[in-house]
Amino acid sequence: MESSAGVMPAERREQLEAIDPSWCPAWPVTWQRCFHLVRLHLDEGGTLPAMAGSVVRQGEDLGRWVTSVRLGWDSLTTVQQWMCEHILGIQPAGEDEKPKPRTSQADKWAMHLAAAQQFYQREGHLRVPRKHTETITTGAAHDKDQEQRDVPLKLGTWISNQRTRATTLTPERVEQLSAIGMRWT
Repeated sequence: MESSAGVMPAERREQLEAIDPSWCPAWPVTWQRCFHLVRLHLDEGGTLPAMAGSVVRQGEDLGRWVTSVRLGWDSLTTVQQWMCEHILGIQPAGEDEKPKPRTSQADKWAMHLAAAQQFYQREGHLRVPRKHTETITTGAAHDKDQEQRDVPLKLGTWISNQRTRATTLTPERVEQLSAIGMRWT
């Protein structure tokens, strides 16, 4: 048998929703608190905070909250989006404003391996000076979604680190480096 403790009668719930449709939102209280503080700030004649640290009220960084709402627009509920857009005037961040995705460890390994291969093809060996920086071009010229760019990599430091970590590298990675002339000692 289910407990009825704490269950609100339907009539009381309807009365509360008539006063304020968002009286019991599904999102966190901290989100609701920041929303309310931004609304108060705007009602007092302030402008919409655009940067972290620009407006702090009651210990809440409203600029950081507005930025997180704009960047995380797609993760908001439809009601939250409507409230932000129509009550506060917040718009979702454009693609040019969103941070670039972080490079994974596997992608970093692949870029450094490509740099080592490029160095080996040009020099005929993999005795890379410790301070050497190798620049590789990433992205494909034929792929419209991926912009081509030059990436400088500290290849000398990376090669030295791989030698130091040789015992912890996977056999596949050891083989990849050995195939292009890696000296392990």
